[in-house]
Amino acid sequence: MDKLEASFDAIEAVDAVRADVAALTARVDAAIVQAGRPALAGAKGAGSPETKAFVDQYLRKGMEGAVERKSLAGTSDAAGGYAVPREIDGRIDALLRGISPIRAIANVVKVGTAGYRKLVTSGGFASGWAGEGDARAETATPTFHEIVPPSGELYANPAASQAMLDDAAFDLEAWLADEVAREFGRAEGQAFVAGNGTNRPKGFLSYATAATGDGTRAFGTLQHVLSGAAGGFDPVSPQDRLIDLVQALASPYRQGAVFVMNSATLAVIRKFKTADGAFLWQPALAEGRADTLLGYPVVEADDMPDIAAGSLSIAFGNFRAGYLIAERAETAILRDPFSHKPFVHFYATKRVGGGVSDAQAIKLMKFAAS
Repeated sequence: MDKLEASFDAIEAVDAVRADVAALTARVDAAIVQAGRPALAGAKGAGSPETKAFVDQYLRKGMEGAVERKSLAGTSDAAGGYAVPREIDGRIDALLRGISPIRAIANVVKVGTAGYRKLVTSGGFASGWAGEGDARAETATPTFHEIVPPSGELYANPAASQAMLDDAAFDLEAWLADEVAREFGRAEGQAFVAGNGTNRPKGFLSYATAATGDGTRAFGTLQHVLSGAAGGFDPVSPQDRLIDLVQALASPYRQGAVFVMNSATLAVIRKFKTADGAFLWQPALAEGRADTLLGYPVVEADDMPDIAAGSLSIAFGNFRAGYLIAERAETAILRDPFSHKPFVHFYATKRVGGGVSDAQAIKLMKFAAS
């Protein structure tokens, strides 16, 4: 009996030591985190359990059992894949807004189906005046038009070696979000500006243009303002053409309107001065604010064409009202460790569509004399 009681005392002593070690480890981890250093091995990381399972088990090791499969969901791609957790998908969206300038100023809607349709009216409701006892004639009804922005599947296929994935210090979540956002942003920037609408969005420069005003153009046709010279501005008063471009936009759209052009075009405009020697272009007064031209923000989009004969190198308008981007709410990731050994590919897909929703909200400058 004495030996049995002694063994119980030894077990209790070991348990007490273990409890003390666990408490000490917790205090050390807290002190290290407070000092801004990585926690000890085994400490819980930031983020939800779904994100941790997605990154550590599926992306790093290819373990599919711990990740929710989305192959039967109507919003997933036919090829299968896994829905990216909310934290990673939100980070991709934030980076896309920084890389793709048109996305930052356009109207972005989330959809749950393959397509998106929107009805708009033209003409408005007619009205009239009548006396107290006069008959009221029937007024005209507006004309409805269906807007269907062309869409396509946007994909990126970054790769990482298995050794990098096995390295616990490698921030897989940040790397994957950066790579996918960079590829998506580059492709989106070109499509939203000059995409042809075939398996991709239709850029606003791909629509037909005319010099006529808003009341006489065909539906879906953008208005262009002439620069006064082929491949350049009017040599006598180039700044007047920019004023014509601004005033061509109806006053309700000017609230929130921006200029869109590339760096080469902006370099030409930054040299324009008024009669008293003041520059038309004004730098931002605070960090994070946009530069202004004639009082309106300037957005640099490298996919806008350079100034040339007949080019549409400057756009001005309210893009939140005039250009619509429709995208699936989720990004799908498919892990492929077999195609290019020893590298593991991460095939990311997202369905994105885009098109002009209100042709009166966007004006273009055409570099031509007539």
